[in-house]
Amino acid sequence: MTNTHLHFDSHLSKQKPNSIIQRDTSCPFCDREQLDEILAEQGPILLVKNKFPTLKDTLQTVLIETDTCESEFATYEREHLHALIRFGVEEWLRMSESGAYTSVIFYKNHGPYSGGSIHHPHMQIVGLKDVDYRDHMRPDHFVGHTIAKTPGVTFNVSTLPRIGFFEFNVLLHDFSRLDRMADYIQVAAHYTLHHFHKSCNSYNLFFYQLENGEIACKIVPRFVTTPIFVGFSIPQVSDRIADVAAQIQEIYFAK
Repeated sequence: MTNTHLHFDSHLSKQKPNSIIQRDTSCPFCDREQLDEILAEQGPILLVKNKFPTLKDTLQTVLIETDTCESEFATYEREHLHALIRFGVEEWLRMSESGAYTSVIFYKNHGPYSGGSIHHPHMQIVGLKDVDYRDHMRPDHFVGHTIAKTPGVTFNVSTLPRIGFFEFNVLLHDFSRLDRMADYIQVAAHYTLHHFHKSCNSYNLFFYQLENGEIACKIVPRFVTTPIFVGFSIPQVSDRIADVAAQIQEIYFAK
């Protein structure tokens, strides 16, 4: 029997730097000589143990995306983007297949509403000893209005979002097409920051292993969460889903 909740260490959390809110705070990921417990690396991409493991009964790791603090996932060159997603997915699956955890979560925070605390671009891979994130997953979370589709990969906007309003999904049906998945994820992140809404400066990426062996990534623009979802867990669906899909097609895929 798995647990339904993670336990958070509030005392340890108080010691964490917050370079998103306090931009004059020194960045712990820029001083690479001071990083310890490096688990894997590929060029400027590093996987390290989290220095502030605030979630109990977990293994928390940080995937440092680049050695440039002011860079951003939405504007990476394609070569680096592809290397990053391949590195991250492979490390996530390796941890998942180790048998040491009930489940392993892989996600990214960007911006002040995303829940992150460090400005330097990074993702997190966390092994959960007693919690299975898949208990909270449903197939219809990834159903949506198609934006783009190529062999092995589908990009859509959710018609039944988990939280509400707009969520983008990228579904990988063929692992050999992982680079195309990365391209679609970047399009969703770039659109969110630059075209979606003038006040949107935050998003999350969440990766999932689906029952059919496929991989999904959900890209979620972040605002203040609606009270209807906070209080009653009732998501709302926008009536502009088709319009947003059409806008992305026009900006990124029109020939």
